[in-house]
Amino acid sequence: MQTQTPRKYYTPEKYLQLEETSESKNEYRNGEIVPMPGGMTNHNEIAGNFYANFKLTMRGKNYKIYMGDVKLWIPRYCIYTYPDVMVIQGQPIYEGNGATKVTNSLMIVEVLSNSTPNYDRTNKLRFYRSIRN
Repeated sequence: MQTQTPRKYYTPEKYLQLEETSESKNEYRNGEIVPMPGGMTNHNEIAGNFYANFKLTMRGKNYKIYMGDVKLWIPRYCIYTYPDVMVIQGQPIYEGNGATKVTNSLMIVEVLSNSTPNYDRTNKLRFYRSIRN
């Protein structure tokens, strides 16, 4: 007989504290810390190409574009995530202290991953669609 280990619940504050010293990136999903799979070269190249093209196309306009290391806070679902590419119009609106957690993404680009296609196409898409500017 197999027993399930109960999930450990983390507060957003505890997650942020752990994430500061973590050697890898983790998402926070309503109390659960979920390790992010490592990036593949194709994945990184696709995101990088979008970033570079968008940056050149929008030069001189009031948009900021970020790749991979800036967390997005989605309050409706209590989620911190790292979009592959995130575009903000104007100035970023930060959640909490510091300049690593934004709330006002205008556009999000996710390169679909072979390891998480169902999550990327369903729940993650629903979470992103809940963002209103």
